[in-house]
Amino acid sequence: MTASLLESDLLPHGSAAARAPAIGSLAADLAARHVRVRSHTLALAAPLSAEDQNVQSMPDASPVKWHLAHTTWFFEAVVLRPHMPDYRPYDTRFFYLFNSYYESLGPRHTRAQRGLLTRPSLDEVLAYRAHVDAAVQKLLQECEADVWKRVAPLITLGLHHEQQHQELILTDLLHAFSCNPLLPAYEPMESPSLRLAQACEPIGWLHHPGGVQRVGHEGEEFAFDNETPRHPVLLQPFRMADRLVTCGEYAQFVADGGYRRPSLWLSDGWAMVQAQNWQAPLYWVPAGDPRLSGVPASTQWHVFGLNGVRPMDPLTPVMHLSFYEAAAYAEWAGARLPTEFEWETASRMEGMRQLTGHAWQWTRSSYDPYPGFKPLAGAVAEYNGKFMVGQMILRGGSLATPEGHTRTTYRNFFPPSARWQFSGIRLAKDD
Repeated sequence: MTASLLESDLLPHGSAAARAPAIGSLAADLAARHVRVRSHTLALAAPLSAEDQNVQSMPDASPVKWHLAHTTWFFEAVVLRPHMPDYRPYDTRFFYLFNSYYESLGPRHTRAQRGLLTRPSLDEVLAYRAHVDAAVQKLLQECEADVWKRVAPLITLGLHHEQQHQELILTDLLHAFSCNPLLPAYEPMESPSLRLAQACEPIGWLHHPGGVQRVGHEGEEFAFDNETPRHPVLLQPFRMADRLVTCGEYAQFVADGGYRRPSLWLSDGWAMVQAQNWQAPLYWVPAGDPRLSGVPASTQWHVFGLNGVRPMDPLTPVMHLSFYEAAAYAEWAGARLPTEFEWETASRMEGMRQLTGHAWQWTRSSYDPYPGFKPLAGAVAEYNGKFMVGQMILRGGSLATPEGHTRTTYRNFFPPSARWQFSGIRLAKDD
């Protein structure tokens, strides 16, 4: 969230008498967006049973029920408790159960044991959401100018936070379903094709002359604090692939012994290959796997996704790769991964395809603060800044990213070993 959104841009100018109608209109717009975003989260959970929503398949993932509750906790802890004096909590124990990592807001239940929270029940969590939603709507309907100035940026942040968790609901659930021998489908219907019409053509390379470029967010639209401030960077001339690497291209890397050749891998990546027995992308299932019983063995590889098991489509973008796998493939292909600043600069070039809506794209940039970075004030100072170590930047957006949530300045970040996200590869080369 930019400084402008924390200040005057959310507060109409003019006399106090003139402000009230304008605030009412802005508050009504924000209230409507609150309803849309919160309703979409419930829609994502609707196809799932209570059992589906309570499972936690690994410490890095969270149960769907926990996501439903935590996104609610954010509005309660960050917006309602500090800014609505007459607010009454649904259950004060939930402040402990559903805090994620906010030290300033108190202790929390252990992350790796969120799947043990069989209580509260799913019905109670849904009632908790309704309770908090009603309070947020009431606050927006009644707040005066001074309260609006404080709460509007926080509610806006809370909605973008919830959209992040909407994607996590799908990525975490897909991992949980992948651990089930039945390989159940979240959506037992066909998704829109992720193919490009000409994806079978060789990758096109777009030239950029480099030079001093400005990167990062500026302006009045929402952005997270880690996207600011906008600043200059010096780039050497480079070429960027005009599309993502496909499953068919990555299958050639696998067939060529890519997972057996240490010369292609960073040291930590090769250690992961050995320790975890990586042989292909996370959700690729080889022919003959017992989990494919009853599935026609039409191809060497099947891919497990939100629609269940499907024969690998060689023309769709490869996904569910770690940074280490992406870097190894780039080495094998005689290329490299782009820096996040090359990616952002190239995103403005004509001819760039599959920027978003397919797969997050690993970059060669570590997650560091921009020069002059300042975290948000208050409890939300913990939102981004304290994670700026040991993580790699991804750019773009995936098929699971909510519509309207991405920007070319958006900085997603995960540890380099993370594979359960919808993460893929865009190549770059020195020019």
